[in-house]
Amino acid sequence: MTIRWGTIVCLATVAIFGMMQMNEAAPPAKAKLLRHVVLFTFKAEATPAQIDELVKAFGKLPSQIKEIHDYEWGTNNSPEGLNKGHTHCFLVTFKSEQDRDAYLPHAAHQAFVAKLKPLLEDVTVVDYWAQE
Repeated sequence: MTIRWGTIVCLATVAIFGMMQMNEAAPPAKAKLLRHVVLFTFKAEATPAQIDELVKAFGKLPSQIKEIHDYEWGTNNSPEGLNKGHTHCFLVTFKSEQDRDAYLPHAAHQAFVAKLKPLLEDVTVVDYWAQE
């Protein structure tokens, strides 16, 4: 059986170009993000206006703290009844643990915490690296 060199070169070229196209078509790897989940239960005496003021104050932190990559919040509407009194959820996203560690003692964050504490009944915080 005779193998022609021209055939081998042709097949090798097709394989190489095919692999190059597969690599170009592959989506870039997503950077992992650090999620900082904060759940609040406010004291019974906290008025809706006071709570609204705190929510707005939390929402200003991304413009004051450059390490915050993303921010969102919402109120509980789960029908399961497993929120253990928490009514408000905030999700603060960081690109690194160093960014989160700069956020925690940041003067703007500490000023927010000082406003929050008198009206806060309970808080739960969970940090995790987002997985795909």
